Amino acid sequence: MQRPGQSASPISTAVTGIDAKVAFLRRPEAYPARPRRVDAVETHMSWVFLTTGFAYKLKKPICHERLDFSTLDRRRYYCTEEVRLNRRLAEDVYLRAIALTLDADGGLSVGGRGAPVDWLVQMRRLPADHMLDAVVVRGPVAEGDVHAIACRLAHFYARAPSLAVSGLALRTRLERGLHADFRELVRPEFGLAPSRVEKVVQQQLAFLEEHARLFDSRVREGRIVDGHGDLRPEHICLAPNPVIIDCLEFCAELRELDPIDELAFLTLECERLGQPRVGRWFLEAYTQATGDALPEVLFGFYHDYRALRRAKLAAWHLDDPTVRDPGHFRTKAQRYLELVGRRSL
Repeated sequence: MQRPGQSASPISTAVTGIDAKVAFLRRPEAYPARPRRVDAVETHMSWVFLTTGFAYKLKKPICHERLDFSTLDRRRYYCTEEVRLNRRLAEDVYLRAIALTLDADGGLSVGGRGAPVDWLVQMRRLPADHMLDAVVVRGPVAEGDVHAIACRLAHFYARAPSLAVSGLALRTRLERGLHADFRELVRPEFGLAPSRVEKVVQQQLAFLEEHARLFDSRVREGRIVDGHGDLRPEHICLAPNPVIIDCLEFCAELRELDPIDELAFLTLECERLGQPRVGRWFLEAYTQATGDALPEVLFGFYHDYRALRRAKLAAWHLDDPTVRDPGHFRTKAQRYLELVGRRSL
């Protein structure tokens, strides 16, 4: 029996540790289809292994404020949730949660008969050159290029049931987020002009107070839904079958939002890539599908709110000693701050 504080045996660590799992999943022979090659992509939360026709996502055993993948049971749950939630907008892409097993001979298998030691999300691969971020950068983009997926997203919002949340709770959540962003963005080591950050945050807080009834009316109208949570161009595939992938499965609160919030976020990201009109086409499709009269001032608030949030996320990379090009993320954070107040409808 392993005593408290005693380390796991060398054999189990060597076979079931994250490094061993990654090394195994990099090998073509790990997969039933025996692909010719496997490309591994690391993110902050996952490893993604790309084969000829599929992608397999392995969640890292990490725990943060709003994310907990620290146990096998939690990783299994969130793999299942990722499949369920993403099928709302990409039903043919998200195939299943599949076990990574430890077989009787002590070897790992994808979908084997042994005991699960981790879980993977299996997806169909999408064409990289048809993702919206690639199309926007390649340009130019015509309205017809995004019409189908814009309509699909708009009808998703139109059919989404309203969530039971109060106006006060919504505003409190936004206020809390602004204070959190401020605390991080004014850290001296980030070099992001604290006076500029303070001015923007104070303007946002004042808007929340002065327009409290606007947020409350959105709640009363049933506009708060369980949305995507991370609506960026790199998550939108235009062809051959328009789909939207990679919603935030790990935190329901981050998906509980006003569609205007998400659409302002998408517009911000398209604006950063040089084509804000693409976001406007999604807004127009939403208005036509839902009949929701878009409050321009509310769109502006969410645009700037998201710009602050993205600036903070970019700046956080500067805390990571493994980042090879810190200047890239400092510039990215500064760019988001520059976009505050520069939206257009």
